Amino acid sequence: MASHELDPLFSPQSIAVVGASNRPDAVGGRIFENLLAGAFAGPLYPINAKRDEVHGRKAYPDLASIGKPVDLVVIATPAESVPGLIREMGAIGSHAAIVISAGFGESDGRGAKLLQQLVDEARRHHVRFLGPNCLGLVNPHARMNATFSRNGATEGSLSLITQSGALATGIMDWAESRGIGFSSLVSLGSSADLDFGELLDYAALDPKTKSILLYVEGIRDARRFMSGLRTAARLTPVVDITGGRHGAGRKAAASHTASMVGSDAVFDAALRRAGAVRAMTVGQLFAAAQLLATHHRVRGNRLGIVTNAGGPGVLAADRAIDLGVDVVELQPQTIEALDGALPVTWSHGNPVDIIGDAGPDRYDAAIEAVLADPGVDGVLAMLTPQAMTDAQDVAEIVARRAHGSRKPVLSCFLGEKYMQPIRAFLQHKRVPTFRSPEGSVEAFSYLANYRRHQKLLLQVPRPNPRTNEPPDVEGARLVIESVLDEGRHELTGTESRAILAAFRIPIVPAVEARTPTEALVAAESTGFPVAMKISSPDISHKSDVGGVLLGVASAAEVRHAFTTLMERAKAHRPDADLRGVTIERMVNRPHGREVIVGVTRDEVFGPVIAFGAGGTAVEVMKDQVVTLPPLNDFVARDVIARTRVAKLLDAFRDRPAADIDSLVTILLRISEMVCELPSLVELDLNPLIVDENGAIAVDARAVIERPRPTTRRYGHMAIHPYPIELAEKLQLSDGTSMEIRPIRPEDAEMEANFVKNLSERSRYFRFMRAISELTQEMLVRFTQIDYDREMALIGVADRTQIGVARYVVLPDGETCEFALVVADEWQRRGVGSRLMERLLRIARDRGLATMRGDVLTENLLARSRSSRFVSICHVGLDAISPQPLLLATLSV
Repeated sequence: MASHELDPLFSPQSIAVVGASNRPDAVGGRIFENLLAGAFAGPLYPINAKRDEVHGRKAYPDLASIGKPVDLVVIATPAESVPGLIREMGAIGSHAAIVISAGFGESDGRGAKLLQQLVDEARRHHVRFLGPNCLGLVNPHARMNATFSRNGATEGSLSLITQSGALATGIMDWAESRGIGFSSLVSLGSSADLDFGELLDYAALDPKTKSILLYVEGIRDARRFMSGLRTAARLTPVVDITGGRHGAGRKAAASHTASMVGSDAVFDAALRRAGAVRAMTVGQLFAAAQLLATHHRVRGNRLGIVTNAGGPGVLAADRAIDLGVDVVELQPQTIEALDGALPVTWSHGNPVDIIGDAGPDRYDAAIEAVLADPGVDGVLAMLTPQAMTDAQDVAEIVARRAHGSRKPVLSCFLGEKYMQPIRAFLQHKRVPTFRSPEGSVEAFSYLANYRRHQKLLLQVPRPNPRTNEPPDVEGARLVIESVLDEGRHELTGTESRAILAAFRIPIVPAVEARTPTEALVAAESTGFPVAMKISSPDISHKSDVGGVLLGVASAAEVRHAFTTLMERAKAHRPDADLRGVTIERMVNRPHGREVIVGVTRDEVFGPVIAFGAGGTAVEVMKDQVVTLPPLNDFVARDVIARTRVAKLLDAFRDRPAADIDSLVTILLRISEMVCELPSLVELDLNPLIVDENGAIAVDARAVIERPRPTTRRYGHMAIHPYPIELAEKLQLSDGTSMEIRPIRPEDAEMEANFVKNLSERSRYFRFMRAISELTQEMLVRFTQIDYDREMALIGVADRTQIGVARYVVLPDGETCEFALVVADEWQRRGVGSRLMERLLRIARDRGLATMRGDVLTENLLARSRSSRFVSICHVGLDAISPQPLLLATLSV
């Protein structure tokens, strides 16, 4: 509940510019001019050893000469000087810097060495810095333009965080001409210290920020990025535009999934899981951000269109189909209402064409009827300038209907000169307005996507599905270790089947045969007809070398098939290790649909799960949707629904609907496999045949490698699963049963009631200020955590929360701050001690060295217990770990 550690960076009370000068072409001079021009209210200190004054302000030879700490130091001097300047900052007690300086990235290693020195000095002296090689930072509300850009920014509610300084200057110019304001603009530069995670966290808590804009070119730490993005998106809309979407293609991969899933698809999946929205152009970026900032929300993606011209309505409907927006059929009662209000020549469908001579009354009746349709989630009112239409009167009708409706009403008044004042009027009335039919529908799609992605954000899947058939994780790991010990990375079909069987994933059994006689015996044992496939760890796609024969129906055919398969494989791959063939019973499912479930490993975001149309034409169909694990039922069904093949899974003609539940179960078990087997790099279940009786894999291929060493469980994943392994049930000393477990988003109501029912004194001791209940923002922050850089354990008895202990990891990665509160009626019964003991053990197991907290001097109970917690750390944990966690309790 204290002030944010980045407040000195974003809202400093004083600023020093190292490298400030009178030269107009100098970077430091430009920065100092911008600060002066913006009328920054606090003291400004130019640091220049060669000048007595800079731009009329007294200059100082170094930071120490100022004689007191400075909130923010902006550094625009050669790279060699920067580590020493950070050291000077530590000496005077300054802890926030913007490093504009370039020169930290030379290929000869000199720049990398300087960068490491900079990072080391910053950590040693507890300095947080932006950059190096960045444009700087703008906070219009603080009248601070600490950049060398010639553009400024006006006050507003958008926060821009960008990896491109050049793009930031372009956006400032673009926004200024359109009257768009900002709460902050941040250029990350090389982000050697502050990165997306911390800056997103700050922007989300900034009361002046209503939407966050991102420009991303690359991500260094996916877990930290996802953590910050998910935290921010829970509190305020986040819209992203990404550079380099069509980069160099991926290298050839062993699995179909890996060859098809590109990094852009994975990044899109990451944004979905984080609750963010993606734009493709700068114009879309601002349109989405401004629309979401108005708090217009939808319940679905069903759009009603009202227009006075058929052509724009058709264009809008076409764009809606492109974007997956449903131009829904109007219900009979809506058609009846429109029939009574419109000329007989109206379109009698959606889009609702009310004819070119439509006046305000006709627009009013049409918008009212379409808004009342229960199958419509939002309305787009479109107008083309015609001699019979008073656009201003129509705009007033649109504004009135928009303000009186829970459903969003968007407007599109086509034209420029005549329509500019009309659009200005609608903007003043806070009605979203757009210049083109396509742009209007794109805006509605952002509302629909935001709702869908926010639902995905709330999902906190477990690492393992709740099933009566627990997997044999250890058995699967032993198979993988034996293959790696042989120096191989690609599993044979038999080995892949063993891994799937360990995770209870149904697959057609196969028998490997090394000779024609063995093949005959296997076929007779399996039962005809059979499928015969070449067996080789060097051949990923058997059909590519003619290595598959289906429907082998007799013993005589088996011998011939064996010889044929071996000869074909030798001809195509003479270097391959041919081990014989596998014999499988033919799967006879006349109503079966072929799909693929796959796993690949993204360089940034780690494991990715894909689902789509399968079979030998999988690359041709290109119907795959990807998501980041872990999955739960909701996420798995969302993935299936977004594919084209999903429509084939429904009933059609003589085919009954496929068993979707069986597909969901397999996706959940694949998710479990991904969580528990960090060695798994690629996997294909192709084809996976599904019909009304369930799903079964016909073939499988897996690629593995030794995982990178990590101290974090699930460290190979971008999203931390819900840590169910941390839950435990116990008894208090008086015999009362109590459960301790990590908090979940669905605990929000229980958490709110817990805080509301605390005594005023207990709430004051916890939050160190008077509050009566948690705000919605606080409730989101407390219940929707990432389980990686923060942890919250709740104590539950009789389905009621009776206590909570939490910690948040500080930027050094070794220290965390904790908070603890117990319900008044449960105090002095051991609840707090149990929660803290468990929290301390988790912090220690995750490599933290110090836990600290603030305790009010009048909080005698907490102060008396602090000595017990210190004893736990130094005695109880020391007996378990050679690196005990130190608990430091600070008095205020």
